[in-house]
Amino acid sequence: MERAIASAMQLWQRFTITRYLVASIIALAFDVALFSSLVAVKVDPALASAAGYCAGIIVHWLVSANLVFTGKAREGAALHIQRALFAGSAIAGLGITVATVELLGRTGVHPIPSKGAAVAISFFAVYALRKWGVFR
Repeated sequence: MERAIASAMQLWQRFTITRYLVASIIALAFDVALFSSLVAVKVDPALASAAGYCAGIIVHWLVSANLVFTGKAREGAALHIQRALFAGSAIAGLGITVATVELLGRTGVHPIPSKGAAVAISFFAVYALRKWGVFR
């Protein structure tokens, strides 16, 4: 058991994407909770996905800046630029999310699987933007 924990901790320290995945899961929990609640009260699924994604953005910044891209957070004016770039990457992810849910919904796919597909596509696109753009 100790060996498994040690291996997991080594992966945690070595791979940024491991930490990013954990941050994404935390943010996704907030996102999906809001999305599901809004869909349950008959809010348009595309609008509900946008609202959920926006809640996740705030959570993701907090976790990413403090646990994922450690030592890469800027200070002063550079921090404001970094936050703006982070928000821009989030807007790109939001566009991917809303478009995916809308397009799949038009083909008859239920909102929950549509959101799942959107999450997968958005994850990799936004990770790349943040790793090589925002937190370089």
